Amino acid sequence: MSSAPPPGLDPQLLRGHLDRERPGLVSGPLEARLIEGGRSNLTYTVTDGTGRWVVRRPPLGHVLATAHDMKREHRVISALYPTAVPVPEPVLLCDDESVLGAPFYVMEHVEGTPYRTAEQLAPLGPERTRAAVLALVDTLVDLHAVDPQAVGLGDFGRPEGFLDRQLRRWGKQLDASRNRDLAGIDELHASLGRELPASPSPTVVHGDYRLDNVLLGPDDRINAVLDWEMSTLGDPLTDLGLLVMYSSDLDLPHSPVSTTSGAAGHPSPAELVERYAAGSGRDTSAISWYTAFAWFKLAVILEGIHYRYTLGQTVGAGFDQIGDLVPVFIEHGLTTLQEG
Repeated sequence: MSSAPPPGLDPQLLRGHLDRERPGLVSGPLEARLIEGGRSNLTYTVTDGTGRWVVRRPPLGHVLATAHDMKREHRVISALYPTAVPVPEPVLLCDDESVLGAPFYVMEHVEGTPYRTAEQLAPLGPERTRAAVLALVDTLVDLHAVDPQAVGLGDFGRPEGFLDRQLRRWGKQLDASRNRDLAGIDELHASLGRELPASPSPTVVHGDYRLDNVLLGPDDRINAVLDWEMSTLGDPLTDLGLLVMYSSDLDLPHSPVSTTSGAAGHPSPAELVERYAAGSGRDTSAISWYTAFAWFKLAVILEGIHYRYTLGQTVGAGFDQIGDLVPVFIEHGLTTLQEG
């Protein structure tokens, strides 16, 4: 007997919709399973016993204009699918909320492993770890080489004033979760604002680019880049700065924030920047600013989680430690900016 369907996805209603829109795709009753992970949108695998697909939908009870998110994600993977950037093949987008109670899209299921921690990478050994992380950089180069106009993404964002807008947006986000004194965070925000670099030509940016947002195949190749919900048109070096931040050693043994830098064979941040510069031809001399901005952004995100935790709105393991992490991220941001 099949288990109860996961919340937010009725397999029979989905099957009916797929039969109408993509006749012949599904050949038997569907079974669905919620995949853990995905901090905002819900992700499920569905199978008819032969084929396997992935469904993405907004969180339950979320009443913001999330149809937009689904359309955006579906639009960007549809545009990138024919390019050198590995993404799952899109199957369909549905904005009729009567099917699953919210807009959703379906894409092919891609095999692969998302590596979140140095411990998970350890069994690969130093050489394979090194190759995997360098492949991450090469794939980022491929993404930033896509001409947005040529793939129909010319109006996917507003690249003018991108960094200034980002900085203001995260400043507002910080103000929305202030309930304690955080030494240095205003100084970091102000310093970033004083030293805004001149952006290179805009590209499609992923917005959350790191090793655990890609699927690595058994041959250590990147089979798919996932989680496009923050993608837009903007400054490509914001993606690189975030990758450098996630590749830096946090020096925190039990951090709930995943970094893979401790794995044997993991290339240094400097090596990642060098490889990106060689592959893309872009000037990366201002990378310290972009990395400091990534530390600031993560500090704000973590402070928001800590704030919700203090209000009793976030439950689960590890949330009690997040408040202690925030000052570490601020410190890293200030140091990185000074070194730059």
